[in-house]
Amino acid sequence: MVGTTANPVLMAAGSRSRQARVYIARFVRKVGLPAGMCDHGTMRPVILVVFLIVWVLIGLATGLWMARRGHDPRWTLIAVALGPLFVPIAYERVERQPRSARPESPTAPVLSEPDGLRVLIGFDGSPHAEQALREARAIFGSRLGTLSLAQVVSFDTADEDYAEATDEVSGRLAAATADVTGVEVRHEVLAGPPGETLCWYAADGKADVIVVGRRGRGMSRRLLGSVSAHLVEHARVPVLVVEPDALESPSARPSGREAPSHP
Repeated sequence: MVGTTANPVLMAAGSRSRQARVYIARFVRKVGLPAGMCDHGTMRPVILVVFLIVWVLIGLATGLWMARRGHDPRWTLIAVALGPLFVPIAYERVERQPRSARPESPTAPVLSEPDGLRVLIGFDGSPHAEQALREARAIFGSRLGTLSLAQVVSFDTADEDYAEATDEVSGRLAAATADVTGVEVRHEVLAGPPGETLCWYAADGKADVIVVGRRGRGMSRRLLGSVSAHLVEHARVPVLVVEPDALESPSARPSGREAPSHP
């Protein structure tokens, strides 16, 4: 009786298997893959390779999404290893609102009636950023009232466990403006996606113009986005983008809108 009952089941399973092979063979011929790929011994490695590719791509996309949202790019390495398993982790961990990495900073209050232009400079310690600082001081000169030097770090760096890292950033900002006199100087350590975070800070009434240096067209710019392009498109205040060759050119070139003049 058992054998009689099992035979139809086995026959049905065999029929489904043959149908699946027929469908796979048709698909292989349709997309132009080698016909031998339909063989039972070849299908398993092909399926495994496709599975691994999809696994890695899902992890890579999730890790890059976290990096673009202001988190440490090294999360991408973990994301690639975990693949789809990392998606809920990323969704739970990612932060969606820029913030100050040092909320206790004494520079947080905003002047109600600033004397002169309030200039925000995006700074990261690179030669491009140092050049942007020099150009801003040269262009605005005596019209400069408040100079805010802001460096944007990842949300992960801004955690309490990494207080030493934010202290190091603050020290770098202070060293960059050590020779600035005659204007109020502020040092801001912010957390989030760089372009979005600088827009958020300026929109809060803390800047009349944003100055940044433009980086090259490397792979990091393509994967993580261009800070200067984001600012030009989304900032509510004028943006001055200092080109890498600004020191050799007659003058820096404003991008998007002209910088305001202060009476």
